[in-house]
Amino acid sequence: MIHKNFKSIEKTVFGRGSFKQLAEIIAPKRGLNQKYFVYIIDQYFKGKELENSLQEQAEDLIYFIDVDPHEPSTEQIDTLRDEILSTKGLPAGVIGIGGGSIMDIAKALSLMLCNEGKSEQYQGLNLIKNPGVYHVGVPTISGTGAECSMTAVLTGPVKKLGLKCEWTIFDQVILDSELTATVPVDKWFYTGMDTFIHCIESRDGILNNAYSMAYGEQSLKLCRDIYLGDQAGQNPENDDKLMVASLMGGLSLTYSEVGVCHALSYGLGKILGEKHCYANCLAFQHLSDFYPEGVAEFKTMLSKHQITLPQNLSAHWSDETITAMAQVAYNLPHMWNHALGSDWQEKMTIERIEGLFRRM
Repeated sequence: MIHKNFKSIEKTVFGRGSFKQLAEIIAPKRGLNQKYFVYIIDQYFKGKELENSLQEQAEDLIYFIDVDPHEPSTEQIDTLRDEILSTKGLPAGVIGIGGGSIMDIAKALSLMLCNEGKSEQYQGLNLIKNPGVYHVGVPTISGTGAECSMTAVLTGPVKKLGLKCEWTIFDQVILDSELTATVPVDKWFYTGMDTFIHCIESRDGILNNAYSMAYGEQSLKLCRDIYLGDQAGQNPENDDKLMVASLMGGLSLTYSEVGVCHALSYGLGKILGEKHCYANCLAFQHLSDFYPEGVAEFKTMLSKHQITLPQNLSAHWSDETITAMAQVAYNLPHMWNHALGSDWQEKMTIERIEGLFRRM
């Protein structure tokens, strides 16, 4: 067995109002390269209070990016990289402020600023040749685990797969739950369920171990407090808990793996463009034969928070669409191996995966 020797976040600051320390935190890095920072920010915050709290300097570049229509793509990263380098040269660092997609854009951009060619050629494990520039993650929604993940998930022309290596990990993360106060209830639920599903899939597979369980069980406890407890719902205390649960859920899967739900979610994302957290929820509700306890809890959470997920979606999908999604899902052997064992190919065929999509 090959044991994972993974790099963790170098520095983390946690607490309400900690975003105000951003300028102080990055000050020692401002002398690097061409001495400016690139801010990658969710378009949602354009014209809102956060825009006036960035603590940027005149030489910095600020990009507000709309992540609602599509998840990050390899083409998007390459275009952004080329524009930045041709405009001002190599920056001192990159700061990502937003949800999981913004985190992935910031991580991928940091790497591609220092690596030649197209980002699609680096989709996979340890294909990056050079470390990226200093990069900071500031999540404004909790659940994806992107703030601690060693993967920057991108949709490319052929596949949806991450740039995955130890250099992807953020150098600095700022966990300030005040930034999550305006998250709509549905998105709060879907992203929180991403954490919940991370922990269930991490636990219920062959790569589960004491290390991943320590993080995963605590994350699950926090998720249950937030979504099932007496004080369930969005409130300052639960916002703090969800930020910590997200981090711990991400660390749990880092030393274990995700499984069936995430494989199907990648198919929904690549072919239909569904957002990752929402796609996980669409798939997970139909996977009680793989994760019976987890799905039962998930459905209780849906009911408690009056979240309704669409049914019978597959009635509107062509056979070609279902096959294409199944092929994307099938080509994630690490997930199937964890969920079903090393003989997973004897248990899971393209046809059976098509059947899983037809449940939706």
